[in-house]
Amino acid sequence: MELITGVGATDHIDSQDDADFQRAITGQDNYVLNIGRKMEAELLSNNVVRVHDGSLIHQGRHVIIPEGESEEVTIEYGTQGENRIDLIVSVYSKDTTSGIETEFLKAIKGTPSVDSPAIPSHIDGNIRAGDIYSEFPLYKVTLDGINIVSIDPLYEVLTSMAELKTMTDELNRKLNVSAADIISFTPLAGQNYPNWGGCYYYTSGSRVHVHLGIQALPANKVATVFVLPESVHPKTRILNIGPSGSFPGVARIEISLDGGINVTSQDTYAAADIEYDTYS
Repeated sequence: MELITGVGATDHIDSQDDADFQRAITGQDNYVLNIGRKMEAELLSNNVVRVHDGSLIHQGRHVIIPEGESEEVTIEYGTQGENRIDLIVSVYSKDTTSGIETEFLKAIKGTPSVDSPAIPSHIDGNIRAGDIYSEFPLYKVTLDGINIVSIDPLYEVLTSMAELKTMTDELNRKLNVSAADIISFTPLAGQNYPNWGGCYYYTSGSRVHVHLGIQALPANKVATVFVLPESVHPKTRILNIGPSGSFPGVARIEISLDGGINVTSQDTYAAADIEYDTYS
């Protein structure tokens, strides 16, 4: 074992130590960080793309274009009547003699085609395993004849911890159900049974909860006790079979695709808590 964040007898911390730490926090993939202009690409001419300031993580290596600065990448001119797809990549390189590591932008030229140009291949070297060269694709550049017609990002912008907290707080807010969120209803057949809480439903994000406490239903007959609004219709038919008012009485409850809550009870009672998702 080796203590990295501690004073040693000799110099012992190298770039891979820091890269391992960064990668363990950010993840195993390559990312652009949510800061500055996030490596935004701007087309300057038919063959020059400007990449604005930001930060990226390339297999744990932290690389920046400082605030207010940019770098330009030259794209080889296209040919009239042909289409082509190029890549703009961030390149990690290590000099085997000096051990100096560098990162820079470059374009990888694709193969021209009249109908169906392909994205060119790139080198995804494993830096941690000792590879001295690796390319992180940032943009797909599409050329139609001599013109660049689109510059499409290929990277993922990594969400910051502050943003994650905001999103988590919002999700928790949606998941917390208050009294105002509960919608009570009077059954179309039978009567609310107060001892079992009556009838109501509520939503929590994409989740729907239906509670039934009903008495005085027609015995052993299908009765539609309520029709839920369209916004909470299930995507698949829901079927619940459980005890009703007395042992061994059984109530069969269906929530149909049109939102109808259909109950068949052996002894005129029905009690149930049913949850389902409204995801497509």
